[in-house]
Amino acid sequence: MAYISYEHNDIRGVGEVDGDTLIPLQGIDAIGRTSSLEALAGADRLTQERLPISDVRVLPAVTDPARVICVGLNYRDHIAETGREFPTYPVMFPKYASSLIGAYDDIAVPPESAEVDYEGEMAVIIGRSGRRITEENALDHVLGYTVANDITMRDFQYRTHQWMQGKAWDASTPLGPRIICPGEVDLASCGIRTVVNGEKVQESDLSQLLFTVPNLIATISTFTALEPGDVILTGTPGGVGYRRKPQLLLKPGDHVSVEIDGVGSVSNRLVAEVL
Repeated sequence: MAYISYEHNDIRGVGEVDGDTLIPLQGIDAIGRTSSLEALAGADRLTQERLPISDVRVLPAVTDPARVICVGLNYRDHIAETGREFPTYPVMFPKYASSLIGAYDDIAVPPESAEVDYEGEMAVIIGRSGRRITEENALDHVLGYTVANDITMRDFQYRTHQWMQGKAWDASTPLGPRIICPGEVDLASCGIRTVVNGEKVQESDLSQLLFTVPNLIATISTFTALEPGDVILTGTPGGVGYRRKPQLLLKPGDHVSVEIDGVGSVSNRLVAEVL
């Protein structure tokens, strides 16, 4: 099963994917605190109102999360290319609901940054509340998985030892298009890749995660309760543009996509931000 958050005729909703159509869920207009696993499973399917996916605007997989928690330095090859030691505890930083855009929306390049970079990532969407969740029970709290591009302004990221100012720009992080439920995909066998202007620049697989999904959920829920609709970005593989020689930084006119086998892809054009 998979879900898409969408807008059609100025009305927002959540639909269950059925081939190339969406079946709207009655009473569910967004993935969030009130859209638990049980609420989504129990919602009436409005089969007579199904919509072609091509006719809707695909919104961020979660439009108004309470938390967007991101993990850095979580793929072995990426840690190696940064020259850092392997962490023993996840490196984390926040984004906000305002950071998120749809899977096919344009990415606005801000005039303040000259070092815009890509980071293909898998994101976990929480579906059941919990605090101090054990690793053994962690996957019971997962609604599903989706694709993200953690667009990063490197010249802002490295102004301090904290990364938030380079990561949490408004309207910068594609998330979607589908939330794939756990039973539909085997993460251990999923490849992940990023393509810029037709060139493959990142390629790895999710088995390379240093901190696994259950470990991240257990770690994060130690210090904050997790709620339905919360988003966890799990880190990026090696090959980021800033670490390449020569560097490969994004600019208006470029096109970047991130794909995860069995999960989906985000595909975005970069445009100059209009002030």
